[in-house]
Amino acid sequence: MSISGDGTGAAGFAGKIGRTLQESEPAWPTVPRAREGAPNIVLIVLDDVGFAQPSPFGGGCEMPTLDRLAARGLRYTNFHATPLCSPTRACLLSGRNHHAVGVGALVELSMGFPGYHGMAGSDQAFLPAVLRDAGYNTFAVGKWHLTPPSETSSAGPYRSWPLGRGFERFYGFMGGDTSQWFPDLVQDNTPLPPPAAPEEGYHLNADLADHAIQMIKDAHVAAPGKPFFLYYATGAGHAPHHVEPEWVEPYRGRFDHGWDAYRAEVFERQVAAGLVPGHARLSDRDPDVPAWDDLDADSRRMFSRQMEVYAGFLTQTDHHVGRVLDFVDQLGELDDTIVVVVSDNGASAEGGPDGTFNESLFFNFVPERLQDNLAHHDTWGGVDTFPHYSWGWTWAGTTPFRRWKRETYRGGVTEPCIVSWPAGIADHGAVRTQYAHAIDILPTLLDAAGVPRPEVVAGVPQQPVHGASLVPSFADAGAPAPRATQYFEMHAYRAIDDDGWRAVCPFGGPSLAEAAARGRDFRFTELTPELLAEMDRNEWELFDLRSDPTETTDLAAAEPERLRRMIARWYEEAERYGVLPLASPRGRAMAGSGARRPPRTVEFLPGAAPLTFTMAPRIVGRSYAITADVTIPAGGAEGVLLAQGGRHVGFALYVRDGRLHHVLNYVGLEHFRVASPDRVPEGRHVLRYEFERTGEPADFLQGRGVPGRSKLYVDGSLVAVTEMPYSLVASLGFYGITCGYAHADSPDPTAFRPPFRFTGEIERVVLDTAGQATADNVTELRALLAHQ
Repeated sequence: MSISGDGTGAAGFAGKIGRTLQESEPAWPTVPRAREGAPNIVLIVLDDVGFAQPSPFGGGCEMPTLDRLAARGLRYTNFHATPLCSPTRACLLSGRNHHAVGVGALVELSMGFPGYHGMAGSDQAFLPAVLRDAGYNTFAVGKWHLTPPSETSSAGPYRSWPLGRGFERFYGFMGGDTSQWFPDLVQDNTPLPPPAAPEEGYHLNADLADHAIQMIKDAHVAAPGKPFFLYYATGAGHAPHHVEPEWVEPYRGRFDHGWDAYRAEVFERQVAAGLVPGHARLSDRDPDVPAWDDLDADSRRMFSRQMEVYAGFLTQTDHHVGRVLDFVDQLGELDDTIVVVVSDNGASAEGGPDGTFNESLFFNFVPERLQDNLAHHDTWGGVDTFPHYSWGWTWAGTTPFRRWKRETYRGGVTEPCIVSWPAGIADHGAVRTQYAHAIDILPTLLDAAGVPRPEVVAGVPQQPVHGASLVPSFADAGAPAPRATQYFEMHAYRAIDDDGWRAVCPFGGPSLAEAAARGRDFRFTELTPELLAEMDRNEWELFDLRSDPTETTDLAAAEPERLRRMIARWYEEAERYGVLPLASPRGRAMAGSGARRPPRTVEFLPGAAPLTFTMAPRIVGRSYAITADVTIPAGGAEGVLLAQGGRHVGFALYVRDGRLHHVLNYVGLEHFRVASPDRVPEGRHVLRYEFERTGEPADFLQGRGVPGRSKLYVDGSLVAVTEMPYSLVASLGFYGITCGYAHADSPDPTAFRPPFRFTGEIERVVLDTAGQATADNVTELRALLAHQ
């Protein structure tokens, strides 16, 4: 008797099973194999890099690696993304519109509606899962930012982490930003501290490149004929703009002429290179940006330095990307490697009008002051800064377009895009003007790699892909664009492109200044049905992009019927892709799952992975207590009991020199400290810190939160107390809370450096946040928006 079949188990076996080996015929299960000669794929996603910043697009930031890619490939000048990072990444990796996969905004700002829950389904497979099943190795390094806050902790579930979405290896960070000097790292599914310190030469960009090279090397040795997909998502140029001084020095004085002159010279280069049509007009001065010549000398000196550091940051990033591509070239595979470079949205304005030496000020409402920035002028970009430039450079960075990241004018959604594939693209150095969107990247790469779009992935039938392939344009500059219509929406900012026309409806107003004149503040204005109706009646703008690609002439009054049709089309697209209900930033803050965390008690165990900031209880604005059950050995102990944050904002309860200490780092400007006068004796003890709220916020909108008493107890006896005149209003930063050690950085580097592990024994540490809070969800939203 024998059993045979056509599957992989005994019931589906394709060979023959007899009673002995001599009577049987083997048949191996099918293993996915890529087609012969399948190209490697490298998808490089820059962060917050505007259309007019990289040198291949006329910008003043030298990026020779990108220049070489453009010279051996194509530049797409009509490529679009969403105005924020999580949604664009969802589009790139799924091939679907962001609302349709539940990522209508930042994953930290999820709401309980289909377009906003932050949880792309298994019926919406990501590119790495498709390529893995087609025989590719799949690697990811850098920024992820696609896991909803409820799933970011070490308890998982890991379905939305990189390995859960189809990557076989991952090294990077899970959130929206991280320090380049002290990054909050994850390898595969495991948090880990930085492998070295800045004084030892560490920088995240170098580390990411090293890991990318190692992943490619490991796979090449084991299976040299197997193609790979590398998703390379840098933290640059998102804040913090961290870079070694040697990369900044070549830019000294290069931006002293200011952002007005920068826009003019970049625009001239863009037109000369065919990146912008010759009939285009440079967009008008933004009402939120002062003229450079109207600034005083100190302001100009500070702003010039901010841009010098940013440019050095991009050049250093480009260098490390180049190291990875040079390694692929050493393997003899670069000519047959498809390299795509895009940015996730327009240049970022989170630095505010003055820029900031520490972005924690911005999301805690602490005013940025020129004198504070000037105090860090010479060390801007170094370890003691967490900097961002002035939004004057944001405006310049989106030349020739209007506005910037988070908004739906072209400055927010029109991005640089390079496709290089020497073996597959003959028209080297050419420009392509086809209208394209981030959703087109997945179908383009599958088409170029010869991988059919699967109807089923991991046994799950797939929803349709919304994008279309750009491959026809590789060889034909006149090939049809993959789409004529594309909608945009972010925090109630709306737009739609349709057959060369563009309608835009900014929330609040076309600029912050104009919104203020209408009595609307981006942070506090609710989108009511009445306001939405008013906006739909009177506040949509209309542009003919064929003659006016920079949105300078509003034709709404001249073409009312066309505008009505386009508004109606926007609503049709919104219904189709799950955009509704619309929510302003304030509405999202009130409705979002991550904006209001209930008070709770958390028991921490020593050495556990950091409890991520999205899962941590909210201690800002309320009374709370930290209680540690410890044993002090003979001779004493030292180390962290509980800590969160780093040198730019955070807190720590720790033992040093035998004494119990607590510090609150108030955005790097002040350190509120309290310490026990005597050493904690050896033996078993209960050590406790209490913050007792004593009043209302000192000046909430100036970043001064509730006052209180900062108190230390040993075995129930009060041993130290000090008054805290004010505290933080929103955020302790984006590091998780750790017990028994500091993770990546120290909230008080003058007192200790990480990991500063506790040398006694910790049974447990309990954080009790049951005290009354001063809740301000809009302020928490501001913190999350700064993290995008």
